[in-house]
Amino acid sequence: MDLEKAVDHTENTVEVSSQSSLSSASIVLKPKPFDIKPSRDILPKKTGNRVSRYLLFNFFSTYRKIFTVVFIANLATFIAFVVKSKGTPSITDVASASSANLMVAILFRQENFVNICYEIAVSVPHSLPLSIRRKLAKVFHYGGAHSGCGTSAVVWFILYVALATKEYIGSPTIDTRNNLIMSYIIIFMFIAILAAAHPRFRVLYHDYFEAAHRYSGWIALITFWIHNGLVARVTAKQEGINTGLYLAKSPNFWFFCVSTSCTLLSWSRLRRRDVYPEILSDHAIRLHFKYQPMQPFYGLKVSTKPLLEWHAFATIPDEDENGKINGFSVVVSNAGDWTRGAITNPPTKLWVRGYPLHGLLFTSRLFKRIVVVATGSGIGPCLSLLYADCTPRRVLWSTPNPETTYGPNIMNAVLKADPDAIVWNTKTLGRPDMVALTYQLVLERNAEAVFIISNPKLTRKVVYGMQTRGIAAYGAIFDS
Repeated sequence: MDLEKAVDHTENTVEVSSQSSLSSASIVLKPKPFDIKPSRDILPKKTGNRVSRYLLFNFFSTYRKIFTVVFIANLATFIAFVVKSKGTPSITDVASASSANLMVAILFRQENFVNICYEIAVSVPHSLPLSIRRKLAKVFHYGGAHSGCGTSAVVWFILYVALATKEYIGSPTIDTRNNLIMSYIIIFMFIAILAAAHPRFRVLYHDYFEAAHRYSGWIALITFWIHNGLVARVTAKQEGINTGLYLAKSPNFWFFCVSTSCTLLSWSRLRRRDVYPEILSDHAIRLHFKYQPMQPFYGLKVSTKPLLEWHAFATIPDEDENGKINGFSVVVSNAGDWTRGAITNPPTKLWVRGYPLHGLLFTSRLFKRIVVVATGSGIGPCLSLLYADCTPRRVLWSTPNPETTYGPNIMNAVLKADPDAIVWNTKTLGRPDMVALTYQLVLERNAEAVFIISNPKLTRKVVYGMQTRGIAAYGAIFDS
């Protein structure tokens, strides 16, 4: 997609009139002119030139910056090991570096650890300079640390295999042979994980990506434990100490304990829960869960086949007639085989795994005023933010036949959060200029930031359109 190209625009908008009560289902949609002509004339000139904009806002993303910092830190560690050993780094140091990176990579996929990172990032006061709050809001790029440490772990272990191979050639004993066999099993699993994690492969074969990550990771972790036990037994015997004592003194042992605990903790929370489906239309369904109340800003993974595939959705707190949170729900729209099946054959039970996880919209609490942009079922995740009612906001929602597709309850929830919300019916009005409309709302609200939940193409377009004009904008990333 060429982010420099202009898009077609229209002079129509939509006025939504309704009662603010969530119980109201009386909604009238009526076209009217914008207060400000919705054309690209409203947009100021972009900063810099095409090359500088590409480097600053596309290529050098926060995700890639974090990845680079992690990788450079590992390179510096490698140099330090080489200097320390006066040539070739110790095989023990190399093993420790690999397992340490593996541990950190797994930590950045553990729900409680990630939630702590989010909580720390958003705990700062609004009195802090906006420039700092803008940077803290990018905590959702933590995937850069996960992939950076994961890649570094593989590189370190390739070096370990090379040293183990050299050791076996120099001394072909049963112990060195066993070490070599285990090492090659692990490195094969690592390479399978890295290959499946390539962005293009993930898009085309997402189920295979999940399977490669899950099963290769499990095999690698089990083999690591066997490998570590065999090495500990041999080394402890050489040092004349007890194997248990050697393990207790070994960094690898504790790294593996943390890594294994993270994996077990997530899967120990696997439960099959009752689901109460609410059919919104032939394009969308709302799935209600009653097993626990859910505060705003959390997401959850659900599945019908827990060993094969998982699907993440933002949760929306459900209220009873007294206004008390009574369970939660997720909005599912037709976006693939699994979602289509959930709509045509509504589930009554689903598997749920892990702890509810904070997401992108949680960082909206860092700002005094925001603009929320959504297209289609992207309004689902936004409803959690709108329900929280902790940040003043304007709402722009573009979707075909919003009331018919998503029902009056969702429409009223949007209007309660922003009575002046722009709900753009693309069936009658065509596709809007989302960049110009978003910028108009930023000016009207004097917003500090924009949050968008949409498809990858439009997300990148709006985020780029705002950032190149000096406005902080955040959208879900699809490569973490």
